[in-house]
Amino acid sequence: MSVQRPAAEQPTTELDARYSSALHPRPGAADVTATEWAEARRRLEAAEIFWVTTVRPGGGLHVTPVIAAWHDGVLYFSTGPGEQKARNLAHDAHCALITGGNSLTEGFDLVVEGEAEPVGDRAVLEEVIAAYEAKYGAHITSADGTFHGIGDAMRRGDAVLFAVAPVTAYGFGRDDGVYSHTRWAF
Repeated sequence: MSVQRPAAEQPTTELDARYSSALHPRPGAADVTATEWAEARRRLEAAEIFWVTTVRPGGGLHVTPVIAAWHDGVLYFSTGPGEQKARNLAHDAHCALITGGNSLTEGFDLVVEGEAEPVGDRAVLEEVIAAYEAKYGAHITSADGTFHGIGDAMRRGDAVLFAVAPVTAYGFGRDDGVYSHTRWAF
């Protein structure tokens, strides 16, 4: 199955003042605005590591780092078919992918929520493998690369490629102590 979103589709964007400096003014806070989706998308495209959160059959959460590629309005990641996150997604497709930094006063964090669907369309699979190779370069394309062979593993089914079309996304900006919280609904 392929979850593709038309590239032209834009989410609704809103600043949540409850969690932004707009509610607790400090120098620079008067200019706090919602982050445009184009900027969030640029950051998703550039981010190297994501944390995926899935739900275990008993309701507990499972969180683990993954590499991911943004392609045609969808965030893609892969895992082995027997790994915990794949087993969790077989039970409950809801998940979140998170990326960002760990500084209190600088950076931008992103959370993408949606349902993970396995990709079965061979053409989409090849497009996403190419997106992975373009993004991660030698990490995937070099025989010495950490993730070398991941494309072939996806082609053989030794790694399952999941597509997460955003339903809701959040952006948390920190600029020298000025905070913004943006919500995008798709």
